Amino acid sequence: MKNLKFLIAAVFMCLGLSSYAQTKTETIKVSGNCGMCQKHIEKAAKEAGADKAKWDKKAKILTVTYDASRSSNDAIQKKVASVGYDTEKYPGDMNAYKALDECCQYDGKKK
Repeated sequence: MKNLKFLIAAVFMCLGLSSYAQTKTETIKVSGNCGMCQKHIEKAAKEAGADKAKWDKKAKILTVTYDASRSSNDAIQKKVASVGYDTEKYPGDMNAYKALDECCQYDGKKK
């Protein structure tokens, strides 16, 4: 009987911990121009651990959802910057920026 109570308690504890996963949804300002930019930005965000990533090209806002135990806003911004796009916290890598298609080379970026 004690074993059964322990097993039931352990199951509920595991269920409680798994539902406690810290899923965060945040927005990040990211420079870019077009649909190609959108693909690159969203792909980079997902590679950095975002479960969902959607970049609005009019608003220049990336909305990401991620598990805070596996990624962070900072990690996502660093990855997006590494593929050539300025974020609110990090400038895009200049070599990656220069390798972007011409339509993706947005105004305001130093050449």
